[in-house]
Amino acid sequence: MGNTSSMLTQYDIEEVQEHCKHAYRNGGGFILTDEFLTVPEFAVNPLSQRLLRMLNSLNFKEFVTFLSAFSPRVPLQQKIEFIFKLYDSDNNGKVTFHDMLDVLRDLTGQFISEQQREQVLTRVLEEAGYTKDSMLVLSDFVKILGSSDLKMEVEVPVD
Repeated sequence: MGNTSSMLTQYDIEEVQEHCKHAYRNGGGFILTDEFLTVPEFAVNPLSQRLLRMLNSLNFKEFVTFLSAFSPRVPLQQKIEFIFKLYDSDNNGKVTFHDMLDVLRDLTGQFISEQQREQVLTRVLEEAGYTKDSMLVLSDFVKILGSSDLKMEVEVPVD
């Protein structure tokens, strides 16, 4: 994820260690899908498969940094950067209408039709000053989400 610093407390890190015993015991071990899915908030998250792709080949230290995005102590800018990476699934630095539609599809499942999803997304983009043909970059996400009261918090329970 680039930045190797963590906004998690020592207590938070110890909780993560409990859930990721395999990776932590092996020092540089990689986070296993099963370990990631022991966190209930991730297991039931409709974006869990996207999050898992972001975790591909992360060791324990990098995983702790990844989880920092969900800490209430993380600045809004860092949360927005995380969200941008979630949408930018091909890592080209641009988010297209289809990238956003893919995320919306993951979030809504079968609850709304593809046509309804496209209409909703088109309207949201237009309200933000963009079109279906716009390719959003990180600064666009900052502009759109920067004034929001964005909350991304996850509790990591210890049994």
